[in-house]
Amino acid sequence: MNKEFSIYLDLTRFVAALLVVIYHSNVRLIIADKLPLSTHGHAAVIVFFVLSGYVISHMTTTRETTPITYWASRLSRFYSLTIPTVLLCPLLDTCGESLAPQFYADRTTHGLAWLRIITSLTYLNEIWTVSIMSFSNVPYWSLCYEMWYYVLFAITTFMRGKARLALGISVAALLGPKIMLLAPIWLLGVVLHRHPTLARLPQWLGWALFLASWPLYGLFQRYGMTEYGSQLLLRLIGEQWHQQMTFSKFLLTDYLLALIIAANFIGFRTVAHRFAALLRPSENIVRWLAGYTFSLYILHQPLLQFYAAVFDGDPRGRLFYAQVMLATLLNSVIIGHFTEHKRHHLRRLLTTLMQTRTPLRTGSPT
Repeated sequence: MNKEFSIYLDLTRFVAALLVVIYHSNVRLIIADKLPLSTHGHAAVIVFFVLSGYVISHMTTTRETTPITYWASRLSRFYSLTIPTVLLCPLLDTCGESLAPQFYADRTTHGLAWLRIITSLTYLNEIWTVSIMSFSNVPYWSLCYEMWYYVLFAITTFMRGKARLALGISVAALLGPKIMLLAPIWLLGVVLHRHPTLARLPQWLGWALFLASWPLYGLFQRYGMTEYGSQLLLRLIGEQWHQQMTFSKFLLTDYLLALIIAANFIGFRTVAHRFAALLRPSENIVRWLAGYTFSLYILHQPLLQFYAAVFDGDPRGRLFYAQVMLATLLNSVIIGHFTEHKRHHLRRLLTTLMQTRTPLRTGSPT
């Protein structure tokens, strides 16, 4: 992966996380006005899925080339932040609701806390028709998809023969339709990385794909295609099944959006060197911002509600919104510094633990 394209992906990752934050900040009663760029939240998650597939495929062909290095890296990245997040969230919710309950009406769930913690830490919140909120942390749903895509990718990458087939089918059966129906979007990122033809496009085609992707995305948003996909699925499968699809109910147009995102990535990769003068000077700041993307994404919603309750201001004014957003951003960085940015300690521990175990047989090569 050339440096310019790597910087671009990091920038995309940070902007996508910021769009999710803006989306949730606009529906959490902390500002009355409709904010610009506040309708891109779900689309940003689809960007994350395609981007994740691409990056994980790249990592397994460069650094994470064995099951031990792969899982030590994946588990340390997730659990270094999700463990404190899952444990912190109910505390924030309880304190915030006691201060200003209006910011939590119909927006959080306290019952069966032990079940919510267990399913969150095992990423089982969204299997089959189950949809268990991780307290007020609605964005946590996407981690419960992504972690299982990691599992399925590891099975297909590191296992062979009948064991791979049996375990892959078993995992898919455990997950059910919601998670599996969005798996092709994540897999699209893998295809973008690995397909040799896509890596050797002529520059004119790269420019065409990159430039066309922007107005196509604009039209996608302008005509509300995400909601259209949801309504189309509702007509096809009925209200009961549509409701049980929860975060996968937009899948019909999510596939279309994923293709637009793929066109953007393929096109930019082809012409990335043309942006060297713009991207290379900004590399340090982009890498720094991207380094806090995960903490910002996974912490922002419980923090937004908590600080809304702490400041308990007037949503008709901009000062209240600025206070809540600034506190949320600062706390995301602080927590991320002591969790996500220290994950190398957990990675070393996991590597040591896995290396001490007898390697499991993965079946005979096909």
